[in-house]
Amino acid sequence: MIPLSTRMRPDSLKDFYGQTHFMYKGSLFYNAIKNNNVESAVFFGPSGTGKTTLARMIAKEMDTEFYELNASVSGIKELKEIIEKVKNPFFGMEGKTPYVYIDEIHRWNKLQQDSLLQVIEEGVIRVICSTTENPYFSLNNAILSRIRAIYEFKPLAPEEVTEILKKALADEEKGLGKLKITAGKGTLEYIAEQCRGDARMSLDTLGFICENIGIGEEITPEIVGEALQTPMTFFDRKEDKYNLLSALQKSIRGSDPDAAVHYVARLVEGGADVNMIGRRLMVIASEDVGMAYPTAISIVTSCVEAAQMTGFPEARIMLAHAAVLLSSCPKSNSVITAIDEALHDVKHKRIDDVPLHLKDAHYEGAKDRGIGLDYKYPHSYGGYVKQQYLPDNLYNEGVKYYRPTNNGKEGAFKKFLEALEQLEKQK
Repeated sequence: MIPLSTRMRPDSLKDFYGQTHFMYKGSLFYNAIKNNNVESAVFFGPSGTGKTTLARMIAKEMDTEFYELNASVSGIKELKEIIEKVKNPFFGMEGKTPYVYIDEIHRWNKLQQDSLLQVIEEGVIRVICSTTENPYFSLNNAILSRIRAIYEFKPLAPEEVTEILKKALADEEKGLGKLKITAGKGTLEYIAEQCRGDARMSLDTLGFICENIGIGEEITPEIVGEALQTPMTFFDRKEDKYNLLSALQKSIRGSDPDAAVHYVARLVEGGADVNMIGRRLMVIASEDVGMAYPTAISIVTSCVEAAQMTGFPEARIMLAHAAVLLSSCPKSNSVITAIDEALHDVKHKRIDDVPLHLKDAHYEGAKDRGIGLDYKYPHSYGGYVKQQYLPDNLYNEGVKYYRPTNNGKEGAFKKFLEALEQLEKQK
């Protein structure tokens, strides 16, 4: 039987899900397809994200010859056969350049990849290569110099995969609609979470389940767990997910690295993706650690980016690295307190204009309006000089938003700011 993922492969651009960072109505890539002007390209990303589907859609939209090779089973011989065919003077009388789609291009060695160079450069064919490996490491530089466009495909969001599953369950022509099978609350979301943005795996899991339960039955999370051979883990509803994220943040805030690693593990095992966990860790770096250890945000960002590049299962190490670091840091919430108090004033107070000496004076006539005349350039005074920076009413009120603590590195910043105030008092 044909897999559900193959049967449900979309036929038109309007049914394509995901990759909205470059593929949306009105984007350059979308317009290139509609204008029959798609260049040779590399599609890079994990399995089940739509690389093959989009390549086939491009060929269909552009109404040209389309050849498909898989680098794991095809080589130069098959490529040469296609090139000889398209070079035939009687081929392509309409003058449309054919497309050759090469899946898993990273499996070709340097010699095999080099066989593409001349035909791409001469415009004999246009090539779309797909790979799950980083093309900057897996493809020859000569290939990359001729294929300018590299599009990174990202795992689909759980919401996008859920919509695909709903469509498959209801579709009576290509999908499972004739079986009248229903899905219990949160069940399709659970499949989407467990398959980590892989639409192919999600659809084939749904297909396997529906082919092996009775007509008209309901799919439960327990059945999904059996199909995936994974136990029902710690969450299968959005509120549970956010409970775990909340527990993670509070454990880090409380400087308990053991609890923090525990909640990272539960989130990972429960199907949370790198972005979900990473976003929360980066927020914690500024909200709860902040100026007590200012470089925490840089380290955590690096950990999250490394986790995104490697993917699971290795990503768990970088996420745990960030959680342990943040738990073990001194803490300060002075940054979030400062910005929230400033935002409150901006929203609820009448704020005076920017002081004249701070306004932009880099245009003719500014001095005639009194702008910039009294500004003191701190570097001309050894790095610091007392002057007004806040708007008049806030300055006259003596408003203070940032109140540094003595924790960690922030203690040094506090001493510096206090020394400046003391200097003014002495003057």
